[in-house]
Order: sequence, then C-alpha cells, then structure tokens
Amino acid sequence: MIPLAKIAKRGSEKSVAQAMALALPRAMTKLAARLVEKPWGRTELPAMFGETGGQKIGELWFDGPADAALLVKYLFTSERLSVQVHPNDAQALERGLPRGKSECWYVVEAEPGASIGLGLKREVTADELRVAALDGSIVELLDWRPVIAGDFLAVPAGTIHAIGDGISLVEIQQNSDVTYRLYDYGRPRELHLDDALAVANRGPYPDTLVRKVDSDRDGLLVEGPPFRLVHSHADAMQDRLRWVVPLDGEAAGECLLVEPGNRLEIAEARMLIAASG
Repeated sequence: MIPLAKIAKRGSEKSVAQAMALALPRAMTKLAARLVEKPWGRTELPAMFGETGGQKIGELWFDGPADAALLVKYLFTSERLSVQVHPNDAQALERGLPRGKSECWYVVEAEPGASIGLGLKREVTADELRVAALDGSIVELLDWRPVIAGDFLAVPAGTIHAIGDGISLVEIQQNSDVTYRLYDYGRPRELHLDDALAVANRGPYPDTLVRKVDSDRDGLLVEGPPFRLVHSHADAMQDRLRWVVPLDGEAAGECLLVEPGNRLEIAEARMLIAASG
C-alpha cells in the first residue's frame, strides 16, 4: 500500500508552471505538467490550477514515458476547436504510425450553453463530406450536444468531432498526436482532407457513448480495447500499470503513474483510473 503524500497546491501567487516537486515512492510517479498555449485557450483556468500569468493556456499535458500507451491531459477552451478525426490502430499502421487515437473526455467545468460536436446528424457520402468541409457547412452538419460538469464522452477513432468553447475537461487518449483536420474556421493551419475522409465514420455518433458520471458511485466508463477506464473512490486495476487522475481532494489537477502490484490511497477523493488493453 502506498499512501499519497500531501501535494502542495498551486497558490494564487504562483503560475501553473511552478508546481512544487514531490518525492514519491519509485512505484509511483507524479507526472510533470507541461503547459501548452493555444489561440483558443484561456487566461483563467479552474481554481485547482492557479494563475496563468496572462498566457492563453489551451492544454496541460502530463509527460509520461515516451513509449507509454496512454496520454493524459486537460483542455481549456475559449473558442471552438477544429473539426477533426483520428485513425484507428490499423489505419495508423498503414500510414507508418505506431498507433491510432481513441480518446475520451470528462467535463470538469462548462459554461452555460457549452456544447461538443460528435458525429454527424445524418449519413453522408464521402463527396458530400468533402464539400461540407470545404465550404464550412460541416459545422452545421455536426451533431452539437450540450454538456455540463460531470458528463463523460467516449470518442472512438473515426469519430468526427469538435470541442466547443467554454469547456474544461480531462482527456485520456492513446498516446498518439495524429489529427486529421477537416475544417478550422479559417485559422492558418493545414487541413488533411484526404486522410480525414479515408478514416472518418460519416454518420451519427452512438448515444450510448455519452453518460453522466454519478460522483457518489464507482463504475466502468470504458471497457476497451485500446484502454480501460474506471471512475472510483479507491484504487483499481492494481495488477496493471495505470494512470490515476484525482478529480478532487488535495491531489486534484495532478496525474500519477502507478506500477502494477502497488496500491494507492488518496483520502476522500474521486479518481479516473486508466490502463491500456
């Protein structure tokens, strides 16, 4: 059993980049947080992250081993993100990439009216989707779903999606940075229409992949493959290498990597716990 030492919280006088170092047992690693500025980011983050120093922070990445199967990060949006899609493992391998990218999101905060686009309102042909991407009508073709704090959304590879503005969320994904953009609201970034059309599911998103997480109950959120994820008040999947994301308590806003065969205890905290496979 490995008790978690109290993690010093980021005070208002410090930026989120100035988290204090913590000595942990070798069987458990507190992953370093790396801030990423984005044009669609925010200068004000949820309270557990402290001040940004005026930077527009769009993402906070937790840097684990380079060959790790999973990646955990937070996203903070003030504008809509691009309409995009990711390949699955087989499609990625065909393109010389190590793995595809399935992901999932837990909404931490959402402004009134916030929404996320998931899948399309109807089935379309590849030619229809190309035209919609080129003329921008893909934004209206997307199925925009309202979200609130506590919502959970699984996003399998192949899902056309776009995160809306006014949202803070935890993203747990396969450790891959491959993104094929279909539309980007006129921002000066490359689009990848041919690859996107080749891997995209051109139809509606399953309602069964969205759920409301009950903060008082433990439960399985993603069965896998390529990863398994649970919401829990205690350590889980102790036979596996796992990524632990405390949602409240002293360790909120951190990510811990715990080796198999070790038990982690965090008092009075809810956690997202992910393992590959």
